[in-house]
Amino acid sequence: MAAVTPDEAETWLIEKIAHRLGVDPSEVSREVYFDELDLDSTEALILAGELENWLGFELSTTTLWYHPTVKDLAAYLAEESTQRAAAA
Repeated sequence: MAAVTPDEAETWLIEKIAHRLGVDPSEVSREVYFDELDLDSTEALILAGELENWLGFELSTTTLWYHPTVKDLAAYLAEESTQRAAAA
């Protein structure tokens, strides 16, 4: 699978979060902390599962803890997917 860019990951995350919250993507800040969003734990688990399906690899259960904003998580996901694509 091809590596994703930070912009691609950020766009994906914002669109999925906006959909789950029922808001326009322009209302989801890339700087907001995930725990400030109105997502319950079930929705967060579903989002993580969709993210893993999109990326093609599993995420650590602590990923959102260590990368707590859309911007931070997108950068991490791009780096991780680049490393995995290079190793494949």
